[in-house]
Amino acid sequence: MEIMSKVFELKEVADGFEIYLNGMTILKHQVDHPMIFVGYGQEKIEMYRGNFDIRDYVIERTALRYAIVEEKEDSYLIQLRKFEKCEPSLILVVKEEEQRLKVEFIKAEPTINRFWLRVEADRDEKVYGCGEQLSYFNMRGKNFPLWTSEPGVGRNKKTYVTWQADVKDRAGGDYYTTNYPQPTYVSSKKYYCHVETTAYADFDFRKQDFHELQIWDVPKFVLFEAADTFVELVEKITDLFGRQPELPEWTYNGIWLGIQGGTQMVEEKLQRALDKGVRVGGVWCQDWQGKRITSFGKRLMWNWRWNPEEYPNLDQKIKEWKKQGIRFLGYINPYLAVEGDLFKTANEKGYLALNEQGETYLVDFGEFYCGVVDFTNPEACDWYKQVIKENLIDFGLDGWMADFGEYLPTDVVLKSGESAKLMHNAWPVIWAKINYEAVKEAGKLGEVVYFMRAGYTGTQKYCTLLWAGDQSVDWSLDDGLASVIPAALSTGIIGCGLHHSDIGGYTSLHGNKRSKELFQRWAEMAAFTPVMRTHEGNRPYDCFQFDGDDETLEHLARMTEIYVTLASYTRQLVKENAERGIPVQRPLFLHYEQDQASYDIQYEYLYGPDLLVAPVYEQGKTRWEVYLPQDEWVHLWTGQVYNGGTVEVDAPIGKPAIFYRKSSSYRELFERIAKI
Repeated sequence: MEIMSKVFELKEVADGFEIYLNGMTILKHQVDHPMIFVGYGQEKIEMYRGNFDIRDYVIERTALRYAIVEEKEDSYLIQLRKFEKCEPSLILVVKEEEQRLKVEFIKAEPTINRFWLRVEADRDEKVYGCGEQLSYFNMRGKNFPLWTSEPGVGRNKKTYVTWQADVKDRAGGDYYTTNYPQPTYVSSKKYYCHVETTAYADFDFRKQDFHELQIWDVPKFVLFEAADTFVELVEKITDLFGRQPELPEWTYNGIWLGIQGGTQMVEEKLQRALDKGVRVGGVWCQDWQGKRITSFGKRLMWNWRWNPEEYPNLDQKIKEWKKQGIRFLGYINPYLAVEGDLFKTANEKGYLALNEQGETYLVDFGEFYCGVVDFTNPEACDWYKQVIKENLIDFGLDGWMADFGEYLPTDVVLKSGESAKLMHNAWPVIWAKINYEAVKEAGKLGEVVYFMRAGYTGTQKYCTLLWAGDQSVDWSLDDGLASVIPAALSTGIIGCGLHHSDIGGYTSLHGNKRSKELFQRWAEMAAFTPVMRTHEGNRPYDCFQFDGDDETLEHLARMTEIYVTLASYTRQLVKENAERGIPVQRPLFLHYEQDQASYDIQYEYLYGPDLLVAPVYEQGKTRWEVYLPQDEWVHLWTGQVYNGGTVEVDAPIGKPAIFYRKSSSYRELFERIAKI
């Protein structure tokens, strides 16, 4: 039997069947080679300030070895059984839908809460994606739990910083911990696999002949789609998830300076930067609504309205800065501090989530407590959108950090009655949608930009800009400067192609203090990303700042001049991301598919098709080794031409390892940048 499909083919074999996607075996099921296992488990989930300790006890895991395949008009109905003669444990439909292979699960035993799917794999295959991954771009050889959380400090259990963070704060993290997970991976065989679920998942890529995808629920469906090229594949991925809108035109005016401390402090620091020639597009003042000091460092007062005591005359200053071409950006998140009037209003109106005793659920955010705005309550959503429209947009903000989203406790009671364990991963997308709709309803899409760190399936459509979260202010591979490169590449390959990071990092703990060199190297990289933005960090007085000395300001002025001069090229890349879903920062193999070495490069990226950026991410280095795919590459600063392979070039402070394609239509622009 065979259904005519351009996308997939199902063939019966002895004791089972095989499913082919564009000619390659994608799923294979036989009695001694089952593709699905099901079972039952009991998990224990503990959250401490956004860090999760998750432990599972699998009570039962059983292979569904026996299959009955029934051909329908345009699909296959498959019953999977534990034994040859018993009721089916799982019924699924295999069909083509919108030119994708869809495996839809329509009936399952009610006791099943553990599910494992095996996807066929090759020994030499590489895999990418799974949201934002900061330690590994190619995930082959490891498993990746997918649960939105704080990414952790250090993110490497072998380091002193991570050990200290674990011992003192239960906050060390690991190679897989991330604000933005997603149950979607991309294969070097030019297909993607997406599992439609919000449950906890663990994608295991350690086996040579199959990938095993574990979900703590029966998923709604699994999608597969293949393409002839990686560019086409990314376009198909963003056809599915949606695409980010273009950045506002004003974002190309220069850097967004992260400054705190009140109106006078902002004025002084801004003027000093301008006097030194720094090109400034915005001032980002996350403490515009007030601050508090904790043992962690400087934190914010989570009551989302202008604090005139902290920022006197801000309502007028915003207008003055805007006349100078400098926009004002602030901060908001989906939680309300108990001290604020917004908490009181939300509590009185029943807009906050409850605990199991029917009282308002309070989350510990580190020496202060907050209520959870219940986004399963439509009235609460409408109210929070109004807070954004009135207190941020109408006040004059042109952008903000839309922080958090990953803290939803698993024991919270929601208005809709939905399980918090299933809503936890969905929460960042709902938060993104709240921001998106508020901006759209205000008529400001394309003018206002908000940036987020948390995400999940569907973030692509609702998030105007990603940032990489809270990196350590150091040179570590897992949590420092280098980590934001695979972060950008992994999110870009699944459809979030606008990405940036805190210049200099954010987290200063357990002896970490940002150095001048680190700040400068980070700024060099940021000049070749869609947005440049600084952050003072959690302990500003322990960390070197953008105005730490004249030399740094002059270096920053030059980097921002490069960024602004490059705007015509960047603008085209951002437009391409909005229209086709092709990311601004791209893995080398996206344009050099035949170059096998490019599939393992994770600390370089193509900035569009014509620039290759290899940031210096090690302390004290003034020469840098770069891998170039086969092409004619011109070293930006010397004009020397290379034809590919591994090369070593001078890379002193101010001249990072940048190359452009000799045949680029933007060659004159790149030559102009080289003279800045």
